[in-house]
Amino acid sequence: MEIVELGRRLRARRTASGRTIASVAADAGLSVPYIANLENGRGNPTLAAVASLATALGTELRVELSDGAGTEATPAQLPDSLVRFARTQRFAAERLPDRERVLTAMATLGALADRPLTELDWHRVLDTIVLLSR
Repeated sequence: MEIVELGRRLRARRTASGRTIASVAADAGLSVPYIANLENGRGNPTLAAVASLATALGTELRVELSDGAGTEATPAQLPDSLVRFARTQRFAAERLPDRERVLTAMATLGALADRPLTELDWHRVLDTIVLLSR
């Protein structure tokens, strides 16, 4: 995985959980600038640093050696409007078992639209996911 993709995944996981860089840094034992650089696709993290971040974010680190023959599935890129929505009180108030997975699903549904989605649209998408998961 490239550092840019690692940064995207770290930021998506952190924002999905409603956390700040500072809180993740404290839990991971890393500096705020270090994590900010990683999220922006810069740096050369050690495996130990990435493992600490995974633990701090409540996720699992998987390391896989591959011959490169397979294709790697990448999660849907979160649109800016969805990232902003994920920071709202409404999104934080929902009892969601896996916020990152919900955000990925929302981004996938949003990609089907023929226009950029607004905050109201994201509310509707979240309502649908909440109803389907109960």
